[in-house]
Amino acid sequence: MKEQITYDTYDKVDIRVGTVISVKKNEKARKPSLVVEVDFGKGIGVKQSSAQITHYYNEENLIGKQVIGVCNFPEKNIAGVVSQVLILGSIDKEGKVVLVHPSQKVENGLPVA
Repeated sequence: MKEQITYDTYDKVDIRVGTVISVKKNEKARKPSLVVEVDFGKGIGVKQSSAQITHYYNEENLIGKQVIGVCNFPEKNIAGVVSQVLILGSIDKEGKVVLVHPSQKVENGLPVA
């Protein structure tokens, strides 16, 4: 387990639900990655991420899927892609990522508590 944090620290993290609107391969990445654009609704808008999620995901099964992302990290250049959001998933022993998503469709931009 990681170091304990306070609620005040956790409260600074802006975690939201969004819908994937586009997906393409990140051709410049050393490890197989996808460039994913996610619509987080009014107020946040569309953000993109370079995500190492190619074991289970591709354009066909990601577009239209709702995901959960951390929206208030600073932008980071990952293999030529400006990554603006961290899409959340669980990572197994082999490094394969299974995305975290709502069990029912919800409004884009809803905060996760």
